[in-house]
Amino acid sequence: NCRHRSFDRARRRAAPDPKEPFTHRRVNGSGATRSGPSTGRAHSTVSVESIVRQAMPVLPAARRHLVADAINSSITDETVIVLVERGWDALFFDCVTAGADPQRAATHLQHNVPPAGPTPTPATLTALTKLEAAGTITATQAKTVMADIVAAGGDADPAALAKARGFEAMDNSALVGAVDAAIAAQPDAWAKYLSGEERAAGALVGAIMKSTKGQADGKAVSALLQQRRSEAS
Repeated sequence: NCRHRSFDRARRRAAPDPKEPFTHRRVNGSGATRSGPSTGRAHSTVSVESIVRQAMPVLPAARRHLVADAINSSITDETVIVLVERGWDALFFDCVTAGADPQRAATHLQHNVPPAGPTPTPATLTALTKLEAAGTITATQAKTVMADIVAAGGDADPAALAKARGFEAMDNSALVGAVDAAIAAQPDAWAKYLSGEERAAGALVGAIMKSTKGQADGKAVSALLQQRRSEAS
């Protein structure tokens, strides 16, 4: 529809008004003549190419470049490809314009919204990313809230949904205690992690998330584990 409107506007600018008297004018001194409204002004020529360019939509390749730039990624990034293929890049940019964190918005659209929708409104998705960025809820909790948003048809208050579920980020001291408890409970995994085996962190993180019932923020947990490893070396 937007493309049609754009073409119509261009066509109206190029076409003469049928109500005006017509006269013949020379074009580019070539001896050829064309019809145009008798306005007393030189008749401007609008090229077919300019009309077509205004009517054409932005091609997928260009759209992928725009999304990639917004999330500091490449056009081959799966997130970039998914957003453009599903036609959600316009929604993504509406959210970014409204103040959403680009990476979080893109991640939610790629992983937490079903391909068939319904999609969240820009205001809803923006509000959710702001809750997450502020540390009010964790990434895991935000994923659950997004599922509730989709179930509600895409237009809901993320803060109210989070409150209804009792979601809130853990106090840092409680998180530190959970990390230390997991380290003490899993000495083998901790020893492997200390030796540089990064995969061993998975068992520790899993134990922490389980003990905190998903309230721990994954990034904060990883940061604390790295801190403990540095202190032990």
